[in-house]
Order: sequence, then structure tokens, then C-alpha cells
Amino acid sequence: MSQHPIADGRGFWAIIKGVPNSSTPVILIGGPSGSGKSYLASKFGRPHLPLDEFYRQISEDGNPVDFPRTDYGEIDWDNSATWNQEAALQAIDDLLHHGTTLVPNYSITTSSYNGHREIACADGPIVAEGIFLYEILDPLRAKGINVQAYYVDEPALVTALRRFVRDVAQRRKPVLFLVKRGYALFRAHGADREKYRQRQFTLKSKPELKKLLAKLSTGASS
Repeated sequence: MSQHPIADGRGFWAIIKGVPNSSTPVILIGGPSGSGKSYLASKFGRPHLPLDEFYRQISEDGNPVDFPRTDYGEIDWDNSATWNQEAALQAIDDLLHHGTTLVPNYSITTSSYNGHREIACADGPIVAEGIFLYEILDPLRAKGINVQAYYVDEPALVTALRRFVRDVAQRRKPVLFLVKRGYALFRAHGADREKYRQRQFTLKSKPELKKLLAKLSTGASS
């Protein structure tokens, strides 16, 4: 199968290979950072499509538009204006129609693209995850894409603790930044959950989603 790269010149990319099929289900897993989206998508996705990789690079801040800022003066990486929605949608579209797509390998530590990797898929379902997926459900459905959308509904405190431990262990950002961001996200948890609910995402706990995705994955490969 030939590959169909997206040539936008933004940096390094990953290649996802697959078999295009109009009936291949696309499953969106949304929710806050630390809720378990990546675990679920990597375990059951064929492929796992990590849409947070489509963050804009820090070099794009102020070029031409400034990124939004938090109340404590840092770039607000939890605002969807720091994310390339169009490229994320294109990745799903290319994967469905051509069987391949290209995904930037994004470094949270440096807020830039760093290297590349190759990812292969075989028989679906395509499980896409990220923190801004409430932005793309309507556009996907408007294209007639077979899409299911779920929100990982875990307690705010549990999610906050998981996120902080992970981010410190991985040295994603300075600790003071992580504390400020973590507190802000903890306070915004309920509003974020409601945003997904209003966008017609089905709210399910992580164990419930694990069971559901296991069934869907088995069905797609049988």
C-alpha cells in the first residue's frame, strides 16, 4: 500500500499504516490529562492515534498570534487554541481513506517536535485520544464518519494525583508549573466534564470503558 504523507513542513513525524475501510469504527476517548486515555487507546486501538501530538510548537507562539495565557502568566496548554485541530482531523481522514497518516512526535518538555516513530495498524478500531476531542466530534459526524465518543469519567482527585505523579516522574515541566496547572485543572474538572457531556460524549468510568473497548476490539478483528 502506498503512503500519503501530509506535507506541511512542521517538523518530524510518525507514520501510521493501516488498511483503509469506510466501515472502520473511529472511537474517541476524551477526558482530562491523567484520566487514563492513553492507556485505554494503546491497549485496544488498532491503531492508537494520539491526538495530543498535534499540539502546536512553542515556536508558533506569537507567529502570528500569541497563545492564550493562564491567570498565573504561563502558556495555557489546556486551551484548544494551542492545538492544531485541522491537522488532527486530517490525520483521521487520511487513516480512513488511505490507510496511513503522519503524526508529529511531540515533546511536552520542550513544547516542540522531537524525532519520529513508525506505528502500524491492521484491522481497526481506530482509537483516538486527547484532551481536546470535544472539538472534533461534530466535524467528524458531519463527514459521515462512523464515530463513537466516550469521556473517561474518573474522580477529580484521583485524576489530579495520577497526573501530578506522572508529570513529576517524567519531568514534563518544572514542579511549580505542575502544581499551579494541577490545581487549575482540579478546579476545572467539573466544567470540563460538562463540556464533554454537552458535546454528546458518553460518560463512562475507566473500568467500564476497558470492558467496552475489549468487546469492540474483539469484534473488529473477528
